[in-house]
Amino acid sequence: MNFPKEFYRHLETEDYTEIKGGIDRRTFLEIWVVAVDNRIFARSWNKSERSWFTAFFETGIGQFKYCDQIIEISGKKVEPDDELHGLINEAYLTRYTEKENRFYESGISQAEYFDYTMEFFYTEK
Repeated sequence: MNFPKEFYRHLETEDYTEIKGGIDRRTFLEIWVVAVDNRIFARSWNKSERSWFTAFFETGIGQFKYCDQIIEISGKKVEPDDELHGLINEAYLTRYTEKENRFYESGISQAEYFDYTMEFFYTEK
């Protein structure tokens, strides 16, 4: 199921989307989220053992917060050898082009981040 239209508009205009993975976290974290053909992806910058990414990997559920909306989502890890990574890279490289983002957008598009990529799915209540 596609995300709400407002969410896609948010991704076009705002650099950050807030995320909360799993059921135990109380706070949201700002991350970069990209759309590829209406599919939603994000990569974990820090690749840490206790993160939004690992919470989704373990539980498969969480939330996005954007504007004044909170929506329920599920997530599934994208395998490192999936051909989608080229399109996800392109989405990052064309979306986050501001001078202050160049270091991060080029970094997060490297193969070492493929194993830390999550696809998200909208879950209606």
